[in-house]
Amino acid sequence: MTGAPADDTRGILNFGAARFRYGRHACHPALAPFVEHHWIVRWQLAEPYEQRIVSHPSVNLVFHEHGSRVAGVITGDYLEILTGTGVVVGSRFRPAGFRPFLGAPLSTITDLFTPASQVFGPDADTVTPAVLAASDEEALRALEGFLLARLPARDPVAERAADLVASVLADPAIVRVGDLAALHGLSVRHLQRLFSDYVGVSPKWVIRRYRIHEAAERAGAATDWSRLAADLGYSDQSHFTRDFTAVIGMSPTAYARRLAE
Repeated sequence: MTGAPADDTRGILNFGAARFRYGRHACHPALAPFVEHHWIVRWQLAEPYEQRIVSHPSVNLVFHEHGSRVAGVITGDYLEILTGTGVVVGSRFRPAGFRPFLGAPLSTITDLFTPASQVFGPDADTVTPAVLAASDEEALRALEGFLLARLPARDPVAERAADLVASVLADPAIVRVGDLAALHGLSVRHLQRLFSDYVGVSPKWVIRRYRIHEAAERAGAATDWSRLAADLGYSDQSHFTRDFTAVIGMSPTAYARRLAE
């Protein structure tokens, strides 16, 4: 493994109030074309804690007390309820990075939690106790060994799809599918088919999700929402407010008030 990647809590709403320890860890170079990073969450709580997540366009391989599972891209937000003492260990794949492991369109697992044994075989269940009982370093070593033993051939189409998703993240001026298609010399229809197969969600979903991640990250009592909407490529604040509310479940100003509380 190389050094830990920079912290980025986009998608973990109200992370500043978190009552758990969340760590991100870089992956083995051979896994880098497929895996974005590994992550470990540990907690010790006197009372149950609810953490709302607004997901990324990524598949996760997750090891937890009830077993191991593959989490497809979750198109809505979802709630994790943490109780007592526990640990969860996982790998977040690059957008399109899980396609070579699955060997099928990622849209077939979108919004699904699939037992990892259905994808990787029974060894996924065997390795789970070893991953969860270990120290962070040992858990990551076991996780990486498991994935490296099942490393698929690199897929240039998957890597092309990952680059397209990365361009959305990097360029806030991309607010429509047509913008992304024109930038890369592709038809909208081709882009939609590619994303369905290799990313698991539509390019429109990816564009909106990344913009809202950034908005939630920058939210605060003093936020100039009109300025932020413009920074994120929205032509008017009302469009931004509709998108934010649809994803987060409350308006930008209401979310800022919740952070202040």
